[in-house]
Amino acid sequence: MSSPGLEFEIIGPDGIPVGVVRRPPPPPQRVWLHALLFVATLISTTLVGGLAFGELPPDFKATNLTRLLLHPAVLSAGFAFSVPLLVILLAHEMGHYIACRHHRLDATLPFFLPVPFGIGTMGAFIRIRTPLLNKRELFDVGASGPLAGFVVALPVLFAGIGLSRPVAELPKGGVMIFGEPLAFKAIAWLVHPDIPPGGDLLLHPLGFAAWFGLLVTALNLLPFGQLDGGHITYALFGAWQRRIAWPLLAVLVVLGFWWSGWWIWALIALVMRVRHPWIPDEAAPLDPRRRLLGLLCIVVFVLCFTPEPIKLLP
Repeated sequence: MSSPGLEFEIIGPDGIPVGVVRRPPPPPQRVWLHALLFVATLISTTLVGGLAFGELPPDFKATNLTRLLLHPAVLSAGFAFSVPLLVILLAHEMGHYIACRHHRLDATLPFFLPVPFGIGTMGAFIRIRTPLLNKRELFDVGASGPLAGFVVALPVLFAGIGLSRPVAELPKGGVMIFGEPLAFKAIAWLVHPDIPPGGDLLLHPLGFAAWFGLLVTALNLLPFGQLDGGHITYALFGAWQRRIAWPLLAVLVVLGFWWSGWWIWALIALVMRVRHPWIPDEAAPLDPRRRLLGLLCIVVFVLCFTPEPIKLLP
C-alpha cells in the first residue's frame, strides 16, 4: 500500500500478490434525491403511524380523508412513530456510510424507500460502488450499521416503554401481539416491574418505533450472503460461513412455520446468495479488536431476535 486508503495490493488465494488497485475519489452525490426520498418517507411513515396509533375523540367524524390525516391526534402519534424510526434507520445507514468513507470506498448517501402500507417504509440502503478488497473492510462496513442502529434504538426503547401503559389484560378480539426480544423484555422489566402476571404493555408509538428498530437490526444480522450478518460472519469465520450457511437457512425455513415472514427472508437470502462471495484474504484472522466487536454483533443479534415477531390473536 503506497498511499493510505488509496492504493491496495491484491493477494491471491495462494498468498501471492497479483496486482495493485487504486481507488479514485468518489463522484459528487445527488443530495437532492436523497433528501427528497427522506422527506417522502417521513410523510409516509407519519401518515401510516398516525392512522395506526392515533387515538381520535369518540365524537370525531371523518367527513373527508384530509380532515382525518391532519387531525392533531393523528399527526402527534404519527410523528412520535416516524421521527424515532427514521432516526434509527438513518443511524444504521450512516454507520455504513462513515465506515465506507473511512476506507475510501465509493458509497452513496442513504436511499430511503417510502411505501403507503405496512410501517410506511421498506427501510433504507446505501449503494457501495467499490469492490471490497479484504476482510477488514468487509467487517467494518458490515458491523458499523447494526451497531450504530442498536445504540440509537436503546434510548428510544427506554423512552417508548416508559411512555407505554401497563394493563392487567389485553383487549379482546383482533389484537396484534408483537414478539418481545430479550432487549425489550429486559428494559420492560426495569421500567415496569409491576406488570401483573398475564398483563402486558400497550405500547406508545415511540415504543413501536424502537421495536421495529430492533427487528430491522435482527433481520440485517441474519448470517447470509450480502446481508450485514453475512459480511460479519464471513469476516469472522471465513470459509466456515460458507459451510454453515445452508443449514442455517434450513433453520430459518423451519421458523417460518411460526412466522411466515421468515420464508420471505429465506427467499431474500437465496436471491442475495446464501454463501458469502470469496474475498482474497479469506483465511487471514481478524485483529483482536474486530473479533471483540464481532462477538458484540452476535450478542446484539441475540438481544434483538425473536422467533415470532408478529401474531394476531383471534
